[in-house]
Amino acid sequence: MTTSEQTEQTRLRIVAADGWRFGIIAVIAFLTLVDLFATQAILPALVTRFGVSRATMGFAVNASTFGMALAGVAVALFGQGLDRRNGIWMSLVALAVPTTLLSQTDSIVIFALLRVVQGLCMSTAFTLTMAYLAEHFSSRQATGALAAYVTGNVASNFFGRLMSAAVADTFGISTNFLTFAALNLIGAALVWATLQKTSGMMRASANGGHPRSAWKGPLMSSELRACFGIGFLILFVFIGTFTYVNFQLVAPPLSLTQMALGAVYFVFLPSMLTTPLAGRVASALGPRAGVGATLGLASVGLLLLLAPSLPIFLAGMALVAIGTFLAQAIATGHVSRTASRDRAAASGIYLASYYAGGLAGSFVIGQVYDRIGWTACVAALIAVLAVAITVARKLKTPTA
Repeated sequence: MTTSEQTEQTRLRIVAADGWRFGIIAVIAFLTLVDLFATQAILPALVTRFGVSRATMGFAVNASTFGMALAGVAVALFGQGLDRRNGIWMSLVALAVPTTLLSQTDSIVIFALLRVVQGLCMSTAFTLTMAYLAEHFSSRQATGALAAYVTGNVASNFFGRLMSAAVADTFGISTNFLTFAALNLIGAALVWATLQKTSGMMRASANGGHPRSAWKGPLMSSELRACFGIGFLILFVFIGTFTYVNFQLVAPPLSLTQMALGAVYFVFLPSMLTTPLAGRVASALGPRAGVGATLGLASVGLLLLLAPSLPIFLAGMALVAIGTFLAQAIATGHVSRTASRDRAAASGIYLASYYAGGLAGSFVIGQVYDRIGWTACVAALIAVLAVAITVARKLKTPTA
């Protein structure tokens, strides 16, 4: 065998090994975040069950993003010494508890509080996993690993919503939450079985400084502050769109049934194919133009959500999903590359900002929807994307 053949075989083995590991990472992401957006698919049914307004139910469902933001801050402050693997699987075991309790409550207040607790558990697992990937992969591999993780997030949006609508429609809302509690435990088992086979845990900061010092560095960086702002605005738009679009789909002239509403979320399927390309988009265009182009695509999608035609409406939903997920993957990767130190803190602050944006989007767009209507919602969401594109101008292309 020639030297070139041996080199090619080695390269193929590395590619295959990376593909296997990235696949596991995507599945872990799916099982970590599947609870986050799945409940949005049954919003009309939840409004009927709890007897509250659409804005109130939308805010309660998305209260998980408040927990996500709180946990992101907590991990940023105190996560330097946490064992990544143990923190991830324990968070997923804990997540199964509020998910199970959601199947039993008829109180909107308790429902919202349980969603906050879900968010705390999900965000802890998510933030620690992002730090784990940044610390255990080379710079080249980290971009692919993070893109795989975001792809798993996309899959959780697609399959989670589809599963939630199907299970709730067939077996009821209580069985729906019990099903997702089982998925939480499967995720914990997968983390315990796979991440233990990697090298020993690395610490985000070895200097033994005060925990609060960890987040000062990321906040002092204008690059990272821009990423945090972009993350806030991305989820503001995503949550604002995909929470209240459900009510447009079941209202005239579209008038979809609950089961058909679940099938609508096949619009996330193209995102599963495009999100892994985020690294290539960022490399080809740079983070500034990459975020601008992908959010511009999402803006076009929002305009299509004003159409009375279902095919055009669904095309708009697909473009919003593609654009926002690509932008999120680019911003996430840029955080990882820019934060040379205190990566757990940078990841935690990014996640806190990201999910705070989701909660804000749920509240603001809910009020606009109930008081003014869907057209005003679309106009507001496009304006938010324009702000995000402006903020992205501060991003710089990495020199290495």
